Amino acid sequence: MATIKEIAEKAGVSSAAVSRVLNFDDALSVSEETKRKIFEAAEELEYVPVRKRGKNKKVKIGLFHWYNRKKELEDPYYLYIRLAIEKICEKKGYQVLRWNASEEQIPSEPVDGIIAVGKFEEKELHKISELSSRIVVCDFAPGDEFDAVIVDYRDAVRKVLDYFIEMGHTSIGYLGGDETYGSGIKVSALRDESFKEYASFMEIYQEEYCAYGSFTHEDGYLLMKKMLKKKVRPTAFFCGNDNMAIGAYKAIYEAGLTIPDDISIVGFNDLPGSKYMTPSLTTIRVYTEYLGEAAVGLLEEKIESNRKYTKKVIIPVQLKKRDSVKDCKERR
Repeated sequence: MATIKEIAEKAGVSSAAVSRVLNFDDALSVSEETKRKIFEAAEELEYVPVRKRGKNKKVKIGLFHWYNRKKELEDPYYLYIRLAIEKICEKKGYQVLRWNASEEQIPSEPVDGIIAVGKFEEKELHKISELSSRIVVCDFAPGDEFDAVIVDYRDAVRKVLDYFIEMGHTSIGYLGGDETYGSGIKVSALRDESFKEYASFMEIYQEEYCAYGSFTHEDGYLLMKKMLKKKVRPTAFFCGNDNMAIGAYKAIYEAGLTIPDDISIVGFNDLPGSKYMTPSLTTIRVYTEYLGEAAVGLLEEKIESNRKYTKKVIIPVQLKKRDSVKDCKERR
């Protein structure tokens, strides 16, 4: 199947000019002779735009997933990303071949491109590149070698800490989650690093009030129980995800305390049930549908143009203010 680059080489023009001409960009100023060369080269090479390929040859997308089905149900964040990708692919008429990192062997069937959802070492991505060199990593940026779509974690942490401070909190704890690659090596946690960095900048970082486990209800519960044993405790906690916040809620209520009067809580991800918690959970809204949409878009671009350089797309977040944060200024 011909690429934009091959047409450009045959017509003696730039790839950008080919792309704009074939997409009938009226803003492009080129001669009729140049347009004729491009269209003749495209016809001779039997070029078919990505948007039309589904009508002739079904585009095959490999969906390489970090989580298996069991872990997806335990932490549905990645489930929502996967479903968003599959929904977009179905709408476009693409065939999706799915497998996960726990499988020892990758499928042998070639694909037009791969979306890898989750945290992967570069050596893992090199292995799956045997199926296709066109790879987009979703929710992680392993390096400059691969296209990536990520959440703006730094801005998310700033939003949370600024809101806590605005509400009068100066003693703020953090319950984070540790993650590892398939090899067992710990993943560098941008969320944790951003919290330490920004809290230190604001001169409110207290290491003794930061604890780490897994992104589960159980560890949110256990970590909060340990924090509640301290003689002096923070007035607020930022939890690494909503699952941990749910566990923290349970530990706080078991200790005879209330949210937000005794302890304020902010989560991360804005899972569907978060607004129905008692009190409703203030949390960071991550747009998983946008993550999926951007990942498919980057892969389409790579398939169509065979782009050689990599791109990184950063998806913004929103702080959903609900009822789990106390306005401490009222006490003054």
